[in-house]
Amino acid sequence: MKILVCLKQILDPDLPARDFQIDSEKMEAKRGTANLVTNIFCENALETALQYRENHGGEITALCYGGDQAEDSLRKALAMTVDHAILVAREGSDNPDPSAVARVLAAAVRKAQDVGEAGEVDVILVGRESGDWGVGQTGGLLAEELGLPSLSLVDDIQPSADGLRVRRQTDVGVEIAETRTPVVLTITNNEFNVPRIPKTRDVMMSYRKPLSQWSLADLGLDDDEIKAGTSFYEVRELYVPAKEVNCEFIEGDTIAEKIDALATKINDVAASVG
Repeated sequence: MKILVCLKQILDPDLPARDFQIDSEKMEAKRGTANLVTNIFCENALETALQYRENHGGEITALCYGGDQAEDSLRKALAMTVDHAILVAREGSDNPDPSAVARVLAAAVRKAQDVGEAGEVDVILVGRESGDWGVGQTGGLLAEELGLPSLSLVDDIQPSADGLRVRRQTDVGVEIAETRTPVVLTITNNEFNVPRIPKTRDVMMSYRKPLSQWSLADLGLDDDEIKAGTSFYEVRELYVPAKEVNCEFIEGDTIAEKIDALATKINDVAASVG
């Protein structure tokens, strides 16, 4: 089984609020010195692939479309023992829309198959959504670009006679479905696909492993066309909500006086609202 896992690098969701800043011109969060991490749902997808390989065999390729720092995410994937890693260089916005991302990833999948980097891919795993914008459209659009079927919100994959048996999370419970390959699956989290922590030795070895780096030109894509096609949606306004907090101390010499003063204050506020 040839598995390709798509990764996205995002601003660390655990970034302290005091360090979070917005670029008002680009309409996106400033990265600056903030930590960048692999999107957690992408790591769930990667862990799902690793568990499948451990139990049933196969080969895993990690693919990321990102800036120079995205190499860190791929090195971590190599430390988690994926077989191949590919970085497609991205310039410009740190937040290209899903239609542009899907087009680039589809071209990279085709090239990976043509040059033997990933072989004939049987299944492509994508995180269900990103932890920054949470659009959740890349998986479906990638399947459309490749002309493949797609299943969403999958949290487990197992082999079946004709392809794969997958478990999906739905609003009314769990659904079991079977699909032929090749197929695109968007992976969600469960208690069993929590990403593993790489061993120290594997982390050190990951920097000795080869990492393929491609440009948009290598994929036969024009950078201007990709940027021009990023009109999936438009961010009109982005800001950090201002929260005003007013604190008033209740006066009184005794507890009883303070309780009476508090009750009076509450009644006054209720009357003004009502």
